[in-house]
Amino acid sequence: MSNISSQDVTIRLAAREDAPACGAICFEAFAKINAAHGFPCDFPSPEVPKGLLSALFSSPDFYCVVAEVEGRLVGSNCMDERAVIAGIGPITVDPGVQNLGVGGKLMQAALERASGRGAAGVRLVQAAFHNRSFSLYTRLGFDIQEPLACLQGRPVERHVPGCEVRPAQTADLDACNELSRRVHGFDRGRDLAQAIREQTALVVERAGRITGYASSLAFFGHTTAETNVDLQALIASKDSFGGPGLLVPTRNSALLRWCLNNGLRVVQPMNLMSLGLYNEPAGAWLPSIMY
Repeated sequence: MSNISSQDVTIRLAAREDAPACGAICFEAFAKINAAHGFPCDFPSPEVPKGLLSALFSSPDFYCVVAEVEGRLVGSNCMDERAVIAGIGPITVDPGVQNLGVGGKLMQAALERASGRGAAGVRLVQAAFHNRSFSLYTRLGFDIQEPLACLQGRPVERHVPGCEVRPAQTADLDACNELSRRVHGFDRGRDLAQAIREQTALVVERAGRITGYASSLAFFGHTTAETNVDLQALIASKDSFGGPGLLVPTRNSALLRWCLNNGLRVVQPMNLMSLGLYNEPAGAWLPSIMY
């Protein structure tokens, strides 16, 4: 591909049959950049991103595009459209075509889609050590809103007094959505409803009322609560966390310190970035890798 240029890059809607090739690119891209900076890959094997992209490419809740050069797939991008705030990721580009503007074109397609649908804002989580992606997102208008630490491990403390954690039920949706609106200014009800159906969602109760919830205590799950105590109860209820780990806002020093003192370890630093509407959260929270 030595004679091609950015003009040879075309963007089209993703199809489910694109997932195996795009999943392989996704794994290779993350493995290469993470290894270059001394961090583990976000995915344990190529089969994981292949399965993930197969699900996203076929979901009506996600807008997914792929990039091609001379008929060959060289990258992909996905955008979660289940809330008034859109969440981007994963976006990956074949390491062999890094200087053709592929990432920029994939991002522009997503931003045009978000604008056309009237999204109030767009957010993403970016690996803090990845200078190339940070520069791209900043040029496109994204601002860093929150530095994050990805944490993994088995909590030493297994229960927080006064808090009861249980599986979330459909009847909990209204209370959880109202809590999200108080903390963030919007809810992620469709996301949470799906998590309840998939039996990954949890709620924490204090004094007989819901004071926090998690769609999943995992890399792809988000958590919202009134206080750090509620987050601590949710975190303490799990033996481990799906994927690379939980994303903890590092400005929440008290929560981060509690996590570290309870046996969790930092896997990698990340940044939450936003374009458009952003309300400073009025409570305790953990973003997903989307936002």
